[in-house]
Amino acid sequence: MSARLDWEDPTLREWDCTVLASDPEAGIVLDRSAFYPGGGGQPPDHGVLLWQGVRTRIVDTRKGDDFYLIPAPGDPVPPVGTTVRGAIDDERRSTLMRTHSGLHILCGTVFRDFGALVTGGNMQPGEARMDFNLPEVPPGFKQSLEDAVNAEIAADRKIVARILPREEALRIPTLVRTQDALPPLEEPEIRVIDIVGLDVQADGGTHVASTAQVGRVEVVKVESKGRQNRRVRIRLAPAPR
Repeated sequence: MSARLDWEDPTLREWDCTVLASDPEAGIVLDRSAFYPGGGGQPPDHGVLLWQGVRTRIVDTRKGDDFYLIPAPGDPVPPVGTTVRGAIDDERRSTLMRTHSGLHILCGTVFRDFGALVTGGNMQPGEARMDFNLPEVPPGFKQSLEDAVNAEIAADRKIVARILPREEALRIPTLVRTQDALPPLEEPEIRVIDIVGLDVQADGGTHVASTAQVGRVEVVKVESKGRQNRRVRIRLAPAPR
């Protein structure tokens, strides 16, 4: 498998690597890749590969026996064995990291205050939604939730990624916050994201280093999705001028 540079250093945006497989339709496999391949609701990274004066745009990722980077239609692909320089779209990745960490803060806050598990979720750069098994919510829930989430952001809690042996990870009582979900049974190790003092759960995505880096979050809407579920829509607030 490609070495996961996105796990080793989520701030990495450019690196050198070698092409292991290459096909205009099947995709490109690198020996080392910082492209987040997508999963867990977080979309894949976009970016480019630079090689021999040529630029190949990367617009998607396909998971198979490895992570296959999908080139933009019509772009040339580097031959196997070529040394290339990868570069990630920084604005997209950075915004997705803030959004993803914001969702974890939301999840941890709702679990702490209401004991509710997640029943679904999705994100795009700067906005996201998460569904919870919340049959009822108190009056003023939308504003009080926004205030609680932003209090956790302002607390500047560290966000730490760790890879633990499976048995050790499974001893964490809050490891899985998604209703009716389990970590992959075949994985001997599980990656865990710890928002210190608030939330610990299994997760494979990219995150900022502290809650303060998320910036302010707005709870845009709270919707009813059946008798047992509430959908919370959030977005990153614009940076102050």
